[in-house]
Amino acid sequence: MSAKIPNFNDRMKASAGAKQAIAEKFRSKPKPTDPEIQQRLIAQAAIAAAREIRLAERKAAKEAEAARLRAEKIAKEAVEATRQKEELARLRALAAEQKAARDARYAARKARR
Repeated sequence: MSAKIPNFNDRMKASAGAKQAIAEKFRSKPKPTDPEIQQRLIAQAAIAAAREIRLAERKAAKEAEAARLRAEKIAKEAVEATRQKEELARLRALAAEQKAARDARYAARKARR
């Protein structure tokens, strides 16, 4: 049993030393009121603000591009609709001309009899 006691004491001393080292580590940390920490916090806040501005600019640019594409699509659809209406009117006029010619031929045939 006497062999275990020094090992236990050694372990206790090591544990106490480790606890002391951790306590020293936390005691040596700079306080939030230190000027160096204040400067670092200000710099981090400036970086975060710049990041937010860049993200907002990117979002605005994407929205503007999407709006431009929607406007282009609407304009193309309007042009296509106008073209289709003109084509339909042309085809109706052609059909009316063909019917008039057919009716004229029919009337001429009737007149010859």
